[in-house]
Amino acid sequence: MKLLRFGPPGHEKPGLLDADGVIRDLSAHLPDLDGRHLSRDLLARLAELDASRLPKVPADTRLGPCVGRVGKFICIGLNYSDHAAETGAEVPPEPVVFNKWTSAICGPDDDVIIPRASTKTDWEVELGVVIGKEARYVSEADAMDHVAGYCVVNDVSEREFQLERSGTWDKGKGCDTFGPLGPWLVTPDEIADPHELDLWLEVDGHRYQDGNTRTMVYRIPFLISYLSRFMSLQPGDVISTGTPPGVGMGQQPPTYLRPGQRMRLGIAGLGEQHQAVVAEPGR
Repeated sequence: MKLLRFGPPGHEKPGLLDADGVIRDLSAHLPDLDGRHLSRDLLARLAELDASRLPKVPADTRLGPCVGRVGKFICIGLNYSDHAAETGAEVPPEPVVFNKWTSAICGPDDDVIIPRASTKTDWEVELGVVIGKEARYVSEADAMDHVAGYCVVNDVSEREFQLERSGTWDKGKGCDTFGPLGPWLVTPDEIADPHELDLWLEVDGHRYQDGNTRTMVYRIPFLISYLSRFMSLQPGDVISTGTPPGVGMGQQPPTYLRPGQRMRLGIAGLGEQHQAVVAEPGR
């Protein structure tokens, strides 16, 4: 299934995309698509519904983040060998873990806002993994049983805030609108191998990123197992698994986002995002 959330910010309803590409309203069957409603049993019951009998949603309706009430938004840095090379960094001996604040989460086609005083706002297309069942000290062999589905993430990043100011990466990663999620939460049965997916990103029609998840250093079962040693992973948590090469910081010379530009990005089987880049009022 391709599950989604639609409607005004803060008032999204759950839905699904039917076989004809029509959005259908699921709100008669569950209150929201969030951690409380991501168990395999519940998703299996939704899959049994006759989508043609569900109410249609107008095609121009806003799509919200594909998961609601995210508890943790966990990111993995330098997790593609070719991306590490373009930044001049060594492949880390263990996963680099940082957070995006949940206030950064927005819909897949919402505007991305360049923060005040920013000169180095960058893009990163990433595969998101959404947890559907609590994971605590889980083994790699069992890790995929805890996955509710996959989605597209744009890990928007302010490189000066991230790398040139004291402290951790987090303050360059968690600005408002720096975490578009969606358009869909795609259940695992639709993805034969999450480590064999093309992913790409364009700015104003120029393709900067064009990679494949096969070049991940640390793969999804390892990441879930690894993270679950340090924290319990809860239903609705999102793990953003890293980006392939082609980020703005890696260009010669470095290239960063400007107001008025547009981003388009996607992952095979998981849909596309489309974002206008705008300035923070008062910038």
